[in-house]
Amino acid sequence: MYLQSLATAFPPHSFTQPECFQILSESSAMDSLRGRSKELLQKVLTGDSGIETRRFCDPDLRKTFGFDAGELHRHFEEHAPRLASEALLKACDLTSLKPSGIDALLVCTCTGYLCPGLSSYISERLGLRPNAFLQDLLGLGCGAAMPLLETARGLLAANPRAIVATVAVEVSSAAFYMNDEPGVLISLCLFGDGAAAAIWKGENEGGQFRFQNFRTIHKPEHREKIRFVNAGGRLKNQLHRDVPALAAEAVAALFEMRSNAPDRLIAHTGGRDVIEAIEHAIPSYELKETHEILRQYGNISSPSVLAALEESLAKFPESENLWLTAFGAGFSAHCGELKREI
Repeated sequence: MYLQSLATAFPPHSFTQPECFQILSESSAMDSLRGRSKELLQKVLTGDSGIETRRFCDPDLRKTFGFDAGELHRHFEEHAPRLASEALLKACDLTSLKPSGIDALLVCTCTGYLCPGLSSYISERLGLRPNAFLQDLLGLGCGAAMPLLETARGLLAANPRAIVATVAVEVSSAAFYMNDEPGVLISLCLFGDGAAAAIWKGENEGGQFRFQNFRTIHKPEHREKIRFVNAGGRLKNQLHRDVPALAAEAVAALFEMRSNAPDRLIAHTGGRDVIEAIEHAIPSYELKETHEILRQYGNISSPSVLAALEESLAKFPESENLWLTAFGAGFSAHCGELKREI
């Protein structure tokens, strides 16, 4: 399948890391934490995490940090469809496509659950045809964008003349949860809200990128090291210190399966330690675009690899071969290639 356009959307409310710490310090949610937990929050939010700013859907972070389970769900239901629709409309505009021209809409998310899924809400907002195919991919975590693209590729293989839209959207602030577990606190310091959308066709219209050579690795024996668990109806991110090493090992193994030497390597943001571990495992490539997205937005989960791709295409429009990778809950890791074809 061939890439027609790619666009991202972020909430307008930007906060520096020190601002987040100040807001947390003034929140009643901090009262339940031990002293060591407060020290950890201060260390990450005021130190060198590789993150300067993050974007959140609600301008009042004091309120967000104190949401109960029901309020967090309503937060996701309110903001995820809007953020996803904004990204998709941008992608449509870039290729002069009306949303009514979309034949299939595929959506991934892990920070909330709706039934019907987000695809229904997006379709309603943007005016997709009633017979457009809608599909939601859930439970794939931060790495979901790559399996989402492979699903789109399979759909276009069966229907080469179709126009397929893919959207990765996360309202990470709808999964904020606070207790004394280090992984929970680190997650609170790293994640932000965002969305990325792309338009795909089954036929090349000249000089477009072809998505190919998808590969995946699953390691369920490490599932408990990175996953969401239910904590009184709230999504609590379970994050182990082994994740950077796990990610680097899996990405390096996937890189060995590549079909060519890529111009650039584009990865999910993960976090500073994760990015540096991958760079150590594959020393011939620097993940500059991935670092830049982490710096501006934090870890935005599934949209992050596509946001880094957008950054790369803007800075290096002459690129011919790009290698993409994303990883997360499972533990799982995935990759794919974008190769420009005449």
